[in-house]
Amino acid sequence: MLHLTFDKDFTKKEIWQIFKLAKKLKDKQKKGESHELLRGKSLAMIFQKPSTRTRVSFETAITQLGGHAQYLSVSDLQLGRGETIKDTAKVLSRYVDGIMARVFSHQDIIDLAKNSNVPVINGLSDKFHPCQALTDLFTIWEKRQKLKNLTMVFVGDGDNNVTNSLLLICDILGVELKIACPDKYRTKKEILDLAKRKIEISNNLKTIVKNADVIYTDTWISMGREDEKEREIILTPYQVNQKLVSLAKKDAIVMHCLPAHRNHEITDEIMDGPHSIIFDQAENRLHVQKAILVKLLK
Repeated sequence: MLHLTFDKDFTKKEIWQIFKLAKKLKDKQKKGESHELLRGKSLAMIFQKPSTRTRVSFETAITQLGGHAQYLSVSDLQLGRGETIKDTAKVLSRYVDGIMARVFSHQDIIDLAKNSNVPVINGLSDKFHPCQALTDLFTIWEKRQKLKNLTMVFVGDGDNNVTNSLLLICDILGVELKIACPDKYRTKKEILDLAKRKIEISNNLKTIVKNADVIYTDTWISMGREDEKEREIILTPYQVNQKLVSLAKKDAIVMHCLPAHRNHEITDEIMDGPHSIIFDQAENRLHVQKAILVKLLK
């Protein structure tokens, strides 16, 4: 049974298959052509935490593929009354063709996959966000027509799920990833050890951003960490603004997985400016997730 619990569940070959299928499905949609490859299939979507992009993109994706999605919050399930993830997985996989879950603990994704008879997709956990990272690299490939010899610099919190997944996807696909972050928020050794190549991590913004092809940032305060107010103070020097972007290549592109706190981690000038591909990136969640669903459910 093939699941997507974290980025290394897919091989390099499988990732490129997903990218090419995503492009094909996106082109078909732009032409108004139908592509109901998952007619009659059902997807259970478990949400322990709310979402805009994950919910709407997955629900729209399987609907356009001819299938059906069921949104399940914790209050909709017996999880809220103490039923185990193990039992929930065993029951749901008797009803549906796939399970997508957006959870607090990555262990919940592991437990779902271990006990499910249908594919499980990690829609976000505290450790990894593989659907986002796959979308990000697809978007860069779409814009640049290549991934080889490109350098991405992640700026901000080096210890979060997006950074972790980007690190692994870039490692698989051969994109050089550098991380600009304060020492307090460095990527954990256990994640770095999963990569084959050495990852450059520095708090020297000027040096690390120089000649970057891609600058990527994320919110400073992730969901569930709202009480960590010191984060904003420590991360303020890592704002993606015009001064920072000017250090990169002239045609550098800027990415953000959203939601953005404007004029905190990224300024309006950059987010709405010519370097930004942020909303193309957000749209591509739909197309890449279609390809993931077809790969796993068909």
